[in-house]
Amino acid sequence: MRRVVVTGMGIACPLGVGVEHVWRRLINAESGITAIQSFDTKDLTCKVAGQVPVGSMAEGKLDIAEWIPVKDQKKMDRFIHLAMVAGAQAVEDSGWVPETEEDRCATGVMIGSGIGGLETIYEASIQVFQGKARRLSPFFIPSALVNLASGHLSIRYGFKGPNHAVVTACATGVHAIGDASRLIMLGDADVMVAGGAEATVCEIGIAGFCASRALSTAFNDRPSEASRPWDKDRDGFVMGEGSGVLVLEEYEHARKRGAKIYAEVAGYGMSGDAFHITAPAEGHDGAFRSMRNAMRNGGFGPDDIQYVNAHGTSTPLGDDLELEAVERLFGSSASKIAMSSTKSATGHLLGAAGAIEAIFSILAVRDNVAPPTLNLDQPSRESVINRVAKTAQERRIDVALSNSFGFGGTNASVIFRAA
Repeated sequence: MRRVVVTGMGIACPLGVGVEHVWRRLINAESGITAIQSFDTKDLTCKVAGQVPVGSMAEGKLDIAEWIPVKDQKKMDRFIHLAMVAGAQAVEDSGWVPETEEDRCATGVMIGSGIGGLETIYEASIQVFQGKARRLSPFFIPSALVNLASGHLSIRYGFKGPNHAVVTACATGVHAIGDASRLIMLGDADVMVAGGAEATVCEIGIAGFCASRALSTAFNDRPSEASRPWDKDRDGFVMGEGSGVLVLEEYEHARKRGAKIYAEVAGYGMSGDAFHITAPAEGHDGAFRSMRNAMRNGGFGPDDIQYVNAHGTSTPLGDDLELEAVERLFGSSASKIAMSSTKSATGHLLGAAGAIEAIFSILAVRDNVAPPTLNLDQPSRESVINRVAKTAQERRIDVALSNSFGFGGTNASVIFRAA
């Protein structure tokens, strides 16, 4: 089976735009969660979110005009904008420019989204309700489709290989990376641009999750404290928006062209809960099997992994069940690992979460540092696992595992190791 490595990365998230800028802020224990300003929240119980900061790229912020011509912006929902921003960074970072038709046909794209163009659909439905159906944009449908993030990126760069999209709720980002890696392993492509994008910080998105009582409402006056995985005062997750994209490449292909290699994709596992549409089963057996499958796929044992980037959304039920599953899997080695939830700084980016957290896991390996879990003041459950409370920790990390779990009982885990 062919080996797969990471040769490019790009990110736009609540901590900013640009991999190194975002990583510095994360390691410095800064939060990207703020009060929602982009729409009126007076009728909503949750009034905080993680939004990509607005400004210039030179400041580590987002000015969409720097990335997408004005005439093209209205053809895309915001989730596609964010995918294009992260995708362009990743492609440019990789240095890969296919010059032959054969190379173009061996380069594909797989960027997913948990929900896709939610705000575009919402706004179009209002137009129809108001009797303005004939004034709908001809780009309404393609601007909202999940696979159009992959479509637009492939068109921009002329990538003619596999063109695919993953839609598995909050597991989307990891599934996209893992599935794209397998396409390379099987010889369907030599290079894949893979990741996730989400833009659901809009009125209908927040209202929908408020209705399901999934979001934090107790920290509206202290936004940076709202996402608090494993803490006894957590009361729900915080919505985030953004995109993370990786360039994945067959190892010999990357080596031959002298590409820089961040890490190797060294294991990938999946599972299904077959239990409930939103809640994990007792003991989170699905998470356990997903991680076990990834470790089995990569030939790893509990002693081989030094860091886990947890799904850790800051929900009362899910956090401790994931912790229980990790304890069960690692057994006597559990006390040796560090595990943190970077959602404490970014919020939960749904379909993009696994992609940006894959980037954080890769950087943890590169720099031998475990990013912190913010706001972990009083754990609701004791554990031998070091959850990297509040402050980043320097430690040797050769292998990192990242988890993502989604509605419908879908679970995914991916493992990266130093290349």
